[in-house]
Amino acid sequence: MTGPPAPAAGSGSSALSREHRATILVEECEILVHEAHPAGQWRLRIHAPRIATRAAPGSFVHVSCDPLLEMRRPMSLMRADPAAGWADVLYKEVGRGTRLLAEKRPGDRLSVIGPIGRPFEAVPGRLRALLLGGGVGIPPIVFLADRLRHDRSVSLFVAVGSEVPFPFETRRSGIPIPGLAGKADATMSLLEEWKVPARLASGAGFAGCHRGHVTDLARIWLDALDGDARGEVAVYGCGPVPMLEACVDLARRYALPCRVSLEEYMACAVGGCAGCAVRVRTAGGPAMKRVCVDGPVFDGHSIVFGD
Repeated sequence: MTGPPAPAAGSGSSALSREHRATILVEECEILVHEAHPAGQWRLRIHAPRIATRAAPGSFVHVSCDPLLEMRRPMSLMRADPAAGWADVLYKEVGRGTRLLAEKRPGDRLSVIGPIGRPFEAVPGRLRALLLGGGVGIPPIVFLADRLRHDRSVSLFVAVGSEVPFPFETRRSGIPIPGLAGKADATMSLLEEWKVPARLASGAGFAGCHRGHVTDLARIWLDALDGDARGEVAVYGCGPVPMLEACVDLARRYALPCRVSLEEYMACAVGGCAGCAVRVRTAGGPAMKRVCVDGPVFDGHSIVFGD
């Protein structure tokens, strides 16, 4: 994975943001696929060759949903194929903008800005990756799994959760997971095709899913490892704030490094309005960082959750 180098704690943020904005592209994109899923969820594939070339797990795009709307909508990238020139996003209808976007059809064109944000970077020296995604946080985790699966030195386990029907095809997994034999066996079909060990979690009682949270699956997997193997793990998460807080608590309990991608409302998405700022701990004390350009990926242990 690639991305800009991390700034020194508490310094250099403005310079980094200006440097990053210089790499953002504006691209007129053709819709290739627009696929409806239950609960108002949509997979959108766009022909965006320049954005696809620079996309990375955790980066996002700012989409003009309709000419009638002045404000764009931020959407996480789920996959990108630089050779074929396409990129996928997953979104949910939650307001006027996404409802108008849902009316678009293949062949229609969209103005898209991206890729934006600091992406996930592999934690050096950690050869086991625990990937946790929930709800709207699923896309970056799928993208990250896609990138990491090509590194044969890294072992993966992916846990994905949703309280509404999953926005992808599911199936029973034939890949055994330590500690989960005879229990939850549902997985994302795409991850199974990639031979990535994965399981699904939900409180809604979907067939084959663990009834509970992705962090429950993570604990089962971690407890099945011996001490040396557990010391090789890094945690990567994306999802609602309560889930991310639980991910960080899990990482802290097992003394593991943790990277999380935050989901915040973004107006400009390029660092100008500071409406997406969150509080983080730095070597110089608490500071406010903008999710759009200082993130969305942060060291989970640095985030100040709550008021």
